[in-house]
Amino acid sequence: MDTTPAADPRRTDRKILHVDMDCFFAAVEQRDHPEWRGRPLAVGFDGPRGVVSTASYEARRFGVHSAQAIMTAKRLCPDLLIVKPRFDVYKEVSAQVRDIFHLYTDVIEPVSLDEAFLDVTQNKRAIRWATDVAREIKTAIHAQTGLTASAGVSYCKMLAKIASDYRKPDGLTVVHPDRAQDFIDRLPVEKFWGVGQKTAERMHQMGILFGRQLRDYSLQGLTRSFGSRGQLFYDYARGIDLSPVEPVWERKSVSCERTFEQDIHRPMALVVEVYHATLELLSRLEKSGFEGRTLTLKVKYADFAQVTRSATQAEPLTTKEQILPLAKQLLGRVPISADHPVRLIGLGVSATAGHEATTPQWEEGELDFGPWP
Repeated sequence: MDTTPAADPRRTDRKILHVDMDCFFAAVEQRDHPEWRGRPLAVGFDGPRGVVSTASYEARRFGVHSAQAIMTAKRLCPDLLIVKPRFDVYKEVSAQVRDIFHLYTDVIEPVSLDEAFLDVTQNKRAIRWATDVAREIKTAIHAQTGLTASAGVSYCKMLAKIASDYRKPDGLTVVHPDRAQDFIDRLPVEKFWGVGQKTAERMHQMGILFGRQLRDYSLQGLTRSFGSRGQLFYDYARGIDLSPVEPVWERKSVSCERTFEQDIHRPMALVVEVYHATLELLSRLEKSGFEGRTLTLKVKYADFAQVTRSATQAEPLTTKEQILPLAKQLLGRVPISADHPVRLIGLGVSATAGHEATTPQWEEGELDFGPWP
C-alpha cells in the first residue's frame, strides 16, 4: 500500500478549460431542422454496415450511443431517425466555435471538430476567474450558433476533460486544486482519462473501483499490470498531469478503414481489399505529406473482436511497392476462417520514436467548487 504523502508536483497555477459541444452533429441537425427537435435522432449511414456517429439525447435514453452499429441502434429505438452526416456544415460550425476561443486565448489544442483544450492562464481579456472565461465562452457559443457546450475547468488537462463530461448537457464544472484529490478519490476508474472498457475490467478484477483504490496501489504494482501506462494511472490518481495545451498539433499517423457490405472469410478476397486500402492510404499520405516507417494492419471480425499487426521498416513508407507487399505479409499473420469472418480492415502508416511505433489514430453533485484565480 502506497499511501505516504509526497511533495506536491502539480502545476496548480495553470487554468485549463476543456470545451465539448453537446451531441454536436445531432444538435446541428436538430437546429437546422426544427421538425426533428425532441425526436430520437442518430447521425450515420443507414445501412447494414452503418455506425452511429452521434446520437441525440432523446436517442441516448434508449441506449443508443456513438460507435454503435446502426442496426443495433434501430432495434433499441424503432422510431430512431437516421440522418446522413453533413461534414461541411459541421466544419463550418466548428470554425465559428474556434473563432470564439481565439477571442480569449491562442493557446488552443483541438481534439476533434467538437472539443478542444484551452489554456487561459493568461487570457486576452484579463479575466481573473477561469470559471468566468468558461461561462462567457459557453454564452457566446450559444448566441452565435444556437448550440450548447459543456465546459470543465481545472489546473490540468486530465481533470478539465473529466469535468466537462460531468454535467452534460450545457454543464460547467470546476475542479478546484484544493479539492481535486477528493474529487479524484470518489471518481469511478472508468471515468479516468485513458481507461477504456478492458482496462476498467482489469482494474475491477484487482479490486480497483474508485480513484482512492487506484491511489492505494504502488507504482510497481500498476506498472506490472499495465506496463508503461502504470505510471500514467499512478500520476492521475494523485492529480498529476503536466502535459501542456499544444496549439500546434503534430501529425503522428495517416490511416484508412474499409467496412465491407458482407463479411469476408476468403484470404484472396481480403488481399484484394488490402490492395484497395493501400491505394487509398497512398492517396492520403500524398495529400498530407506525412512520412512514417511503421505500417499497421487492423482487422475487425464479425463479432467485433479486433487484432492489429505492425512492422517497422528502415525507410519511410511512401510507395505502393513498399506498402502492398508488407501489408500482405501482415495479413498473412492474421487468423482468417469461415468461422471467423472479417467485417473491416484498416491500414495505417505511423511515425516511429526510437524503437516504439505510434499506434495510428483510426479515422472516427458537490463538485462545483467555485471560481479560483
